[in-house]
Formats: sequence, C-alpha cells, structure tokens
Amino acid sequence: MPPGATAPPTSLPVLIRTGVALLAMATFALSYDALRQMAAASHIHPALTYAFPLVIDGFIAIGIGALLVLRTAPLRPRLYVSALVGIATATSIWANVLHAVRLNQQTLRGGLALDDITVGVISAIAPLALAGAVHLYLLVQRSPAHADPSAEIRRNTAATPPKPGTPAATEEPVPAEDVAEQADEQVAEPEAPPAPDVGQPPIATYEQVIAIGRTAPVGRDGRVSRRHMETAIRAKGLRPGGRERLEEAKAELQAELDRQPTKAAA
Repeated sequence: MPPGATAPPTSLPVLIRTGVALLAMATFALSYDALRQMAAASHIHPALTYAFPLVIDGFIAIGIGALLVLRTAPLRPRLYVSALVGIATATSIWANVLHAVRLNQQTLRGGLALDDITVGVISAIAPLALAGAVHLYLLVQRSPAHADPSAEIRRNTAATPPKPGTPAATEEPVPAEDVAEQADEQVAEPEAPPAPDVGQPPIATYEQVIAIGRTAPVGRDGRVSRRHMETAIRAKGLRPGGRERLEEAKAELQAELDRQPTKAAA
C-alpha cells in the first residue's frame, strides 16, 4: 500500500464478496428459468431439464475460474479455455435471447409491448452479468484488502539477491570436509571479541599468509586447512588478519595444490 494511503475498512471486502455472490445467484436464477424452458422445448426429459442450465451456466463459472488459475500458463491452453468459455457464454446468451423473442412473438399485445430486439438485449443481460459476477467474486477473493506485513517482509527478503562473497552467492558447492572443518572450529574455537591493537603482534601481509600457508600441514583428505594456516601464522608471531583473507589465501593454495598432480603427470 502506498505511504499515506488510507486502508479500506476491514468489512468492505466481505460486503463486496457478499454482494457479488447475491448478484451471481440472482442472474443465475434468471438465466436458469429461460434455459430450463428451452430444454423443455427441446424435448429433453422433464426430470432432466434442471440439468441443462447447470451445464451451460455452471461451465461458464468454472471456465472463468480456470482462466484465472491459468493466467500464467502458456498461450495455447489459455486460448483453449477462453474458447470454451466463449462458446458456453454465447450459447447461454443465444438461448436466453431466443426464449425471450419467441415468447414475445406469441404474447398478445396488451399493455406494454416491446420489440424483438429490445426483448433479446434485455434477456442477454442475465448470462453476461453471471459471467461478470463470477469474475468479480474470484478477483476480490484472490486480492485481499489487507496484506500480511510479515509475509510482505518475507517476500522482499527472499527477492533480495545475496551480497557478493556471502555463502548464498557462491556458485561452487562447499566440499564436505570444509563443512566438517567449519563445524569443528565453531565447537572447539569460538570466535573471541575483537581486542584493541595496543600490544598486539602485527598483522601478516597477504604475501606472508601465502608463504606461511605453504608450510602449514594440510587438513582432512589432503586439503588446505584454514585452521592450520592460522596456527602457523600465529606461531610466527603474526596475526592472520580476517577470515576473508584466510579464505582467499586458502583458495589460492588449494588451487596450487590441485595443480601439483597435473604437473607431476606431465
């Protein structure tokens, strides 16, 4: 909702849905009467004439709901459903118009008399209003007036791309041994709060980190271990710096280590 906009009353969507539902029921009743008489005139069994309006107008309601569900589907299925809904709507309009025109032609002229075109247009309002009422009801039902703020925050958080360098932005899978190593570090060596630089050993440069890392023992499965690198750097009287520098140096040393078998094979 835009800033400063006034939220509609909570009861308004309920009133709208109730009104649209009543409108749909009224229009269905009007169309139902005409279609059932058309079914009787078509020599359908009297006990089954009630089903003819349900087939025509019921298909219109279900088809409109299917169109809303398939609004993101490919074009071909949406065109297919639209064609079926259009045929059902045209059939209902045609039956209502024909019913009204034929009755108008057979009625004795006494009092208010309407021509066939006017009678046909008026009778077509019921099936059109039925289709529109169903559509409006589904739109109101799918678009609540009050969105859940927490759900909106979750959607925005999920839509925000991860920052570069974070684990979510890394495309390469993390090896299983690295995961186990990180778990050991979290359990055995909890990260201490930062201390002032007064009296602390100097921070090793990146070149020193690389050089000392080459002398550090490897970890599990012969892979470079950041924990062993950090221990070797501290043994030299230096501070490793930050975890990002160690991770970058670890990746570079691991790449060197992975190239060694290739060189040996060559």
